[in-house]
Amino acid sequence: MSFLKEIPPTAGFPLYFKDILSLFKKDSLDFEGDFKKYLGCDYAKTTCSGTSAFYLILETLKEISNKKTIIIPSYICPLVPLAIQRAGLKTRICDIKGDDFNYNAQELQKICAQNKDIAAIVVAHLGGLPLDCKQIGTIAKESGILVIEDCAQSLGASYQGKKTGTFGDFSFFSFCRGKGLTIYEGGMFVSNRKEFSEVADRVIARLQKNNMPQELLKTFEIFGYWIFYRPLLFWFVFGLPKFFWNILGQSHRANIEYFTVDFPIHSVSKTRRKIGVNQLLRLESEIEKQRQKAQFYIEKLKDLQGISIIKELPDSRSSWPFLTVIFDEPVKKKESFEKLQVLGLGVSEIYGSAINEYEYLKGYFSKSDCPAGKSLAGRAITLSTSVFLNERDLERVIGGIKSILSKN
Repeated sequence: MSFLKEIPPTAGFPLYFKDILSLFKKDSLDFEGDFKKYLGCDYAKTTCSGTSAFYLILETLKEISNKKTIIIPSYICPLVPLAIQRAGLKTRICDIKGDDFNYNAQELQKICAQNKDIAAIVVAHLGGLPLDCKQIGTIAKESGILVIEDCAQSLGASYQGKKTGTFGDFSFFSFCRGKGLTIYEGGMFVSNRKEFSEVADRVIARLQKNNMPQELLKTFEIFGYWIFYRPLLFWFVFGLPKFFWNILGQSHRANIEYFTVDFPIHSVSKTRRKIGVNQLLRLESEIEKQRQKAQFYIEKLKDLQGISIIKELPDSRSSWPFLTVIFDEPVKKKESFEKLQVLGLGVSEIYGSAINEYEYLKGYFSKSDCPAGKSLAGRAITLSTSVFLNERDLERVIGGIKSILSKN
């Protein structure tokens, strides 16, 4: 890691002084109303994290369905099966295609046809890349299964003219630090089915309570984010902990991939929602900057032998918080990752393992064989599109990849 310059691995929005000033204004702002208008959805409720939003969706699902099993892809955040476990439901893993984040459609269709206990399919739009919602929706509809979109990394992305989060019956978003629009830690519970609104309101009122100490802490942490989320200071809050956990041999903690079922569930103060209102106004302009950097990478890397890039599907528009590069050979991925991450230019991994490979999750679902998910984890790196990167930084990353690929 670089001590002098550390670029965030994802394109989180930096906070500006005017964002901090908004915390002290007495304006009556409607974050949820603005979010619904932007997304084009019927129902939206702010939560303290994307995970808590997903958990509340699952609890709502229990009120409207007797089925107990949730399908998730083999390459997804470990918090997803943990939320399913906490809700008292079952997880069923379905492998991905391997050359992108989409489900293996044949396997998904087979699981849905054979298992009559499937309540919902989780559609994870990783890296801001919309999945094939039409194909998944068709499979779900044939079997009478609901769809939950995981939009933690895809706010602002769209597929066939509709924004991610508006295709499924439910969806959830994350406003965690580094996830684009941020209130330091937060999320949004979204539903596109008006008939579920009353049930969702009851569930949220029952489970999501006020927690003043937690909210005061998060407000304080917003100030920390404002100070430290910049290249000259980011190493102290990201690189240093990563270095510490790697020294102890705990790679999942180093990569921020170790979690427990005891994630918090509490309401979000109006104070923090003001930050969300401000950032929502600049969402499209920030995404455009991210798209420009992603396109720069794509153009420069497109003709290289030995790698492929996970690109947008036709008729889709990615928000590109990072770009995912897949190496043909795992050894080349390993060499590139080791060489590039020490530069402090935002080169990272999405997840270090397929979801069934995390040791601490082994008891949460039946043994699964997920070769495509495992292969992707072993061959993929991510290139940040952070606003802090300049063209020289991008060229250095590209040069590093070229130098590894040119070696025999």
